[in-house]
Amino acid sequence: MPVKIRLSRHGKKGYAFFHIVVADSRAPRDGKFIEKIGTYNPNTNPASICLDFEKALNWLNKGAQPTDTARSILSHSGVMMKKHLLGGVKKGAFSLEEAEARFAKWKAEKDSKIEAKRVKITENKKAAMAARLAEEEKIKQARAEALEAKKAAAEAEAKAKAEAEAAAEAEVEATTETAE
Repeated sequence: MPVKIRLSRHGKKGYAFFHIVVADSRAPRDGKFIEKIGTYNPNTNPASICLDFEKALNWLNKGAQPTDTARSILSHSGVMMKKHLLGGVKKGAFSLEEAEARFAKWKAEKDSKIEAKRVKITENKKAAMAARLAEEEKIKQARAEALEAKKAAAEAEAKAKAEAEAAAEAEVEATTETAE
């Protein structure tokens, strides 16, 4: 029975969520599987991978073949690197301790890259938010200035109208006084 490590699609339309499963290659994509070894959510940035490292490594050592996408996920999480290093130990190229040290160094570098990406995304979001707030503040200031100008114009117009009415009344009084 050929065994594959592959993705099983879940989630709603347009918002996929995947289970990483070990299944018979003849079984349908979302059908029967032997064991679930993790999840993959491509909707987050960066994509979140929750994987049982030991189970995945065990299945690879038993001969399970990952699909292309599953292989990239396993590579990203370090399972393929660990398998490669354990192969070097079996061949006698280096000791198990050296393999563990190499893997720890690789994992630390990988985690720092992922953390740097998360920090960069967070900083970009904060910068975008600050830019939006500054833009809104400019719009708010422009509206306030326009409103002040409009109020000043209305007051000036009302004052001019009141003066014109007062002048008209004075003129009417002056004409009525001269007529009397």
